[in-house]
Amino acid sequence: QLRLVESGGGRVQPGGSLILSCTAAGSTLENYAVGWVREGEGVGCVSRGGTNTRYADSVKGRFTISRDDAKNTIYLRMTNLKPEDTAVYTCAAGGVCMSTQLITRYQNRGQGTQVTVSE
Repeated sequence: QLRLVESGGGRVQPGGSLILSCTAAGSTLENYAVGWVREGEGVGCVSRGGTNTRYADSVKGRFTISRDDAKNTIYLRMTNLKPEDTAVYTCAAGGVCMSTQLITRYQNRGQGTQVTVSE
């Protein structure tokens, strides 16, 4: 059974950056599309093999999702953070990465990590 564990959350000032990590155990991530969800919104995803990505309009140009299948880990690099980015960020693994709405339907999810953007 696939288990996902996030790390890297914390508090940062507006304009700052954070990198979230999500490490999998129990199965290999290379068989899944993977992504991140916050407060019920799909943030971004990357397909199996890493050939395709999708991002929510609210984070385009600021967030980058990537995967390292050799390490069974996915990452979310967040830059130019805004107070409205404050949320619990949860990594997820599922079937395909074709839209950010689909990420919310991925069946495998971690517990989440808190990101707070404030002065």
